[in-house]
Amino acid sequence: SPLNYLILINLTQILPNLFGQILIPQAVLQELQSTSAPDVVRQWLINRPSWLAVQAAPQEDPTLANLDDGEREVIALGQELKADLLILDESRGRQVAASRGFNITGTIGLLDKAGARGLIDVPDAIDRLRQTSFRASPRLLNFLLSRHSAE
Repeated sequence: SPLNYLILINLTQILPNLFGQILIPQAVLQELQSTSAPDVVRQWLINRPSWLAVQAAPQEDPTLANLDDGEREVIALGQELKADLLILDESRGRQVAASRGFNITGTIGLLDKAGARGLIDVPDAIDRLRQTSFRASPRLLNFLLSRHSAE
């Protein structure tokens, strides 16, 4: 979950700066609160900010059954609300969302947008991200760094 990684690298403030309000489904909240989630993530959610809202996803969509709960509910909720953008990292979820016509971004896209608006120091953000369990190709990370190194 991109929110998980933004919490881990202490950059959640980019979300309200980029989008105003962020809406997550119940399954994403449960994943972030699970005992397998990092302590810092669970602690952050205890006093979650007003810009982060939780909404129940609509009825189960059998065409999304091959996805994890979080991705399934993000897409179902996005469909119900006719969302402008879905924030997903998991490749299968991104493929399904794209096939349904959604605009998609993920952790790297969020850092790119925030860097383009001068909200963050991208090299510093990438350094912190590399210290987590986040997986991205070195080529992608180097591309992002090259886009923001002259700033």
